[in-house]
Amino acid sequence: MPTSQPDASGPSEDRATPDALLHTRTGTEVSPEDVVLAAGRDLTPRNLEWARRKLEAEGPAALEKLLP
Repeated sequence: MPTSQPDASGPSEDRATPDALLHTRTGTEVSPEDVVLAAGRDLTPRNLEWARRKLEAEGPAALEKLLP
């Protein structure tokens, strides 16, 4: 009996972003927007304020802590 599984050879909207694209480079500025998006949150004033506080407390490492 056939099962309904997506074709592994075709493009998928559920594919994960390659790990190499998720990490920041040394010397790049980390913005509150970067932190909000890395946390999987929406860009709202409340989330941006959370990210600003997180960056003030943790510095650029705040972004690395959120990424795999």
